[in-house]
Amino acid sequence: MILEERPDGQGAGEDSTQLQAAGSVRKGPDPLAQTQHGWLQSHRAWINQQISKELRMRTGAENLYRATSNNQVRETAALELSYVNSNLQLLKEELEGLGSGPDVHRPAGEGVTVPMIPLGLKETKELDWATPLKELISGHFGEDSASYEAEIRELEDLRQAMRTPSRDEAGLRLLAAYYNQLCFLEGRFFSPVRSLGLIFHWYDSLAGVPAQQRTLAFEKGSVLFNIGALHTQIGARQDRACAEGASRAAQAFQLAAGTFSLLRENFSQAPSPDMSTASLSTLEQLMAAQAQECVFEGLSLPALAAPHDCVAQLHLAQEAAQVAADYRLVHQAMAQPPVQDYMPASWTTLVHVKAEHFHALAHYHAAMALCNGALAAEEAVPPHEQVFQPPTAGEPPGPTLPQQPEERRELAKAHLKRAILGQEEALRLHALCGALRKVDLLQPVVAQALRRSLAKYSELEREDDFFEAAEAPDIQPKTHQKLEVKTPRLSSVKVADIFYRLGPLSVFSAKNRWQLVGPIHLTRGEGGFGFTLRGDSPVLIAAVVPGGQAAAAGLQQGDYIVSLNGQPCKWWRHAEVVARLREAGEAGVSLQVASLLPRWEPRSTGDHQPALLGPGRLLRSQRECGFEMPASTRASPRPLLVWSRKAKQGKTRGHRPPCTGGDCGTCP
Repeated sequence: MILEERPDGQGAGEDSTQLQAAGSVRKGPDPLAQTQHGWLQSHRAWINQQISKELRMRTGAENLYRATSNNQVRETAALELSYVNSNLQLLKEELEGLGSGPDVHRPAGEGVTVPMIPLGLKETKELDWATPLKELISGHFGEDSASYEAEIRELEDLRQAMRTPSRDEAGLRLLAAYYNQLCFLEGRFFSPVRSLGLIFHWYDSLAGVPAQQRTLAFEKGSVLFNIGALHTQIGARQDRACAEGASRAAQAFQLAAGTFSLLRENFSQAPSPDMSTASLSTLEQLMAAQAQECVFEGLSLPALAAPHDCVAQLHLAQEAAQVAADYRLVHQAMAQPPVQDYMPASWTTLVHVKAEHFHALAHYHAAMALCNGALAAEEAVPPHEQVFQPPTAGEPPGPTLPQQPEERRELAKAHLKRAILGQEEALRLHALCGALRKVDLLQPVVAQALRRSLAKYSELEREDDFFEAAEAPDIQPKTHQKLEVKTPRLSSVKVADIFYRLGPLSVFSAKNRWQLVGPIHLTRGEGGFGFTLRGDSPVLIAAVVPGGQAAAAGLQQGDYIVSLNGQPCKWWRHAEVVARLREAGEAGVSLQVASLLPRWEPRSTGDHQPALLGPGRLLRSQRECGFEMPASTRASPRPLLVWSRKAKQGKTRGHRPPCTGGDCGTCP
């Protein structure tokens, strides 16, 4: 399927819209602005209609893909889904461009750069969080689920917004905020022995085929993939004709490579091709190569301003050879099964063209360095800069450039010849791909480089050259700014737990079981209330005095105080609870406690579900998710139930000692 072009004829509704726009143009103060605004509105409406059409086609192809058992029909449906997915990505990028302001329509001039490959975002269906969360809140947490409708609505709004993030830093923060919120949800509502019944639907970014799973790891992995894809789009949108834009683009592609590396190392048994190990490894290599290309572009800007700098031209030759070597590795990875089955053919061709183009550029810059003979003889080129070939083992490194002018001219011609052949090969490969011929800007860039090489070769050509030029040696790949992949700092986006009111995660989660006891009315006896306290958020009853008021009321060691005189106190600190107990008069206090029950032991069913970052779930700790937990919660994931034993009480380094001796008014 090919993305349809807009028909020349307009419908009646569009005609009336244009007539209204024309009437407003005659009356408005700025006819040009209002005419452009009317065109944007009309074009935006057409794009939305096309998106709706593609979504309907995707629904039909998806239903056929799921229902059929015929392999041939299934392959046809998968191919249709791939085409529809590509069209949707193009339409959404075009719609995003219309809303990005006039900067998107910059006139193309000398600053036109080689196009990059951005990834499309994974699509997902709407998800009903309300039904399973309300059942769990009322059944497991023992609270009124109706009082949490605002929190559930906030979660659903966050996921809905995450489906269509803006192509900028705000979109990255939105995706990171939802991802960090998933860390909270995983710790609170998901348990190895209890399923919420949620099914997460996501579409493959490359092939467009649907995939679904019940595990939250699939949702987290898909969001992380979109974070990497959004970094690629941000990098591709930068103006790399200036040094600042090239640097920003390189950083964006570094972050994209780091995101795919994180996903590849910690996500197993991917249900969709785009998140398989082979695919993520190829995408990581691709983004690293594009980042290295941005480094070359940044270094080439000052070199263009000073073309006679011999050392700069030599460095550029090695930088271009490094970019070409990186793209060759990417092309080899894309041409290997199973990646070649779902990687777009236009991407594979574009990578191949870039490898040939930058290999030719390496020879061109080497020739430029050789042509500057006067400077080459004076410049102190470091002996370790072996540009043309590595030194032979056992021989001392020789001079980098020939010293005789005629030798330099002949070697420069040989390099220019290889540059011309490489650029012609790049143009030939480019012409073989129909998709690149339509939308790619690489052809004029390569053609301009070819004309430049031909002009320089003609300048060096002489009438008395009767001998064939020697074969130019290969350029040694080397970079002076080797880029490393950067892992995105998701912890920099701070979020608050939406379901904060349910209590600290260390106790009040689906992984624990507890029983609410109370309210229990306690009065102060001669020795106090008959118990000692420890910890914060929530405060723990560390010991109960036999025969005391607390023991008589049924309180037990290890109970957590969750309500005091009708006020929820799950998040209160130790000092605050103690202060309220001290204020209690003869009427006493009313307490409600949570008494933990033994955990369910899940059966061993084998590792058949996708795992994300091992025991830490996609992030190693909750601190990395961008939120802070109380000190007592971070210290141990399991509640400390037995603190009254003397052996335990003697090892309290770093912990607040329990209230004893009546110093807080709560002890016997």
